[in-house]
Amino acid sequence: MNARVPAISDKALADLIVCPQCDAVYHLRKPANGERAVCARCHKVLIAPRRNAGLHIIAVAFAVLFLIIGAAYFPFLTIDAAGNKNAVSILDAALAFAGGPLVLLALATAALIILVPLLRTILTLYVLIPVVLDRPAARHAVRAFRISEALRPWSMAEIFAIGCAVALVKVSDLAHVGFGPAFWMFGILVVLVVAQDSFMCKWSVWNSLEHPKRS
Repeated sequence: MNARVPAISDKALADLIVCPQCDAVYHLRKPANGERAVCARCHKVLIAPRRNAGLHIIAVAFAVLFLIIGAAYFPFLTIDAAGNKNAVSILDAALAFAGGPLVLLALATAALIILVPLLRTILTLYVLIPVVLDRPAARHAVRAFRISEALRPWSMAEIFAIGCAVALVKVSDLAHVGFGPAFWMFGILVVLVVAQDSFMCKWSVWNSLEHPKRS
């Protein structure tokens, strides 16, 4: 005879939290602002609420938005070799092979270093602004935040910065390299993207979207 498994109510499920890294299950107990709830098995941070974190994330997101647009079009590097001087923007570098057989690679590069970070920033603002202003969540905010999190591994601004650093070491022996405005914008952008991700407590965002009265 098959044993009957008792159904778990929605309220009981709402009182549980699952570690996204090792799938350990815990009874939910929200820590105070400034404290962290950490998985005992893999030490993954599960909840890390901060006071006014939403305002900080929105401010950083607006800064990232303007920096991405500026860094995409302003000169990134100027190269002077044998009297020939040329200025290149990040968008020019990403689309350098757009006219040849590597057009798909060029488009993918542009997407990973410019379009994906830009889209994640827009989605973050779309989701968080109503929540921080204590208004009802925007339409399809849950789906928007899920897309933003799914795109996180594909936002490779930091990887591009490391690649540029390696390339500059090699190019500097062959030509005189100058840094354009976009170089400094992109450097600040990488720091702000990391800061934005570190400020964000994903559980708090999900809780605000799914259970507004409990956030």
